[in-house]
Amino acid sequence: EVNAPDNRDQLVKTYGYQQISGGLTGFLNLTGAVRGNGTADEVQYWEETRLHAYATVAPTASAAPAATAFVAQKATSDASVLRLNDVVLVGGQDRFIVTAISPTGEVSNTATANYTFQALSSAGLTASVSTASINLPVIGNLFAQGTDQNEGYLESNVIKRTNAYSIIKEVFKVTGSQATNIGWVNVGNGDYRWYVKGEMDTRARFLDKREMMLLLGQSITNTLTTTNIQGLPTAGEGYFSAIENRGIVQSGLIDSLSEMDILIAELDKQGAAPEYAMYVNTAQDLDIDDMVASLNGAAGFGSATIGVNAFGGKVNEAAMLGFKSFSRGSYTFHKHSWKLLNDPTLLSGSKYLGVMIPMTTVVDPKTGTRAAALELNYKDTNGYSREMEHWMTGSILGVANTNEDSLQFNYRSECALITRAANQHILIKG
Repeated sequence: EVNAPDNRDQLVKTYGYQQISGGLTGFLNLTGAVRGNGTADEVQYWEETRLHAYATVAPTASAAPAATAFVAQKATSDASVLRLNDVVLVGGQDRFIVTAISPTGEVSNTATANYTFQALSSAGLTASVSTASINLPVIGNLFAQGTDQNEGYLESNVIKRTNAYSIIKEVFKVTGSQATNIGWVNVGNGDYRWYVKGEMDTRARFLDKREMMLLLGQSITNTLTTTNIQGLPTAGEGYFSAIENRGIVQSGLIDSLSEMDILIAELDKQGAAPEYAMYVNTAQDLDIDDMVASLNGAAGFGSATIGVNAFGGKVNEAAMLGFKSFSRGSYTFHKHSWKLLNDPTLLSGSKYLGVMIPMTTVVDPKTGTRAAALELNYKDTNGYSREMEHWMTGSILGVANTNEDSLQFNYRSECALITRAANQHILIKG
């Protein structure tokens, strides 16, 4: 009993480095995405609509093949984009012209507006049209010599989006007695006070939870009981929710060339950026490796040349940061294993398998526009920032602002993530 134990004071990292924050925020830092200061309870931002909107109509009666005319009714509450003399594409191949609109007028926005379509070709319809709603691209118009300009015109549209801030809090507490105890374990830099480890872990958990709320946050639509939560908390839309609501959702792991090509075709439709960062779990990581390896550079696949756009002009910077890159079609994908999705106490086993994020440092080659795909905002004004508030209350360890024989470490953050052009982001979901 008088002999000292043979103690090894090193704290073994049984599960490796466990803190997961740095995935999303690390990506933001990597790509130089926007970080903004918030000055209201929510962030308001704007997104443009497509330049060319199609007309959604429902034929009032079915039309058989070879039919040279049919009447259709406006099928949505959106403003009409059809005018007299507009030429539309029916069934992806047949050209018809708008010869009449009722109620009369160049453009009718009434809910029951009817349009008469006449075929340009005497062959009429190639395939029949039913009374179900159809989308008709407006490919142009035709006018006779000497006729007036069309009186109707199309207004530009814009989508207003808002996202609320989320307030995230955490505390850690140590009594005066425990603060003076020396333990057997070296918690770092020769410090054997165990409460130091508790405070460091609390801070790490807080940062992880803040990141997960930015990813997994969801706007509250359910009526909550407020008795025990001191009012209804504000909750912003997280990254995953934004893609689920407005983006591209890949069902299941990407494990074949055909699935990859379907996604690429969808990215083309959305006017996507040419470079993407893939943050994925281990299963998806290995499936992509197997897919690329099996092709051995064939069919457009192969090791990508790391360009100067995605990683700040530093050649091979992607490899240094743990990315593996490959190209397909006109896109380059930089793949990275995401710790969060592999943690068995967090998202391992969840439905979320990975994301594909457009690299924001890529400039549009035609317009030169540099648009931030993600924008991280914290409440901040007049020198007061709520990005990462940390303060202590108690009466020990040099702090004396209460009479409690303890010290409480407080953490607070008020943040919101804006996902711009969510239609260009991909969520891989099981």
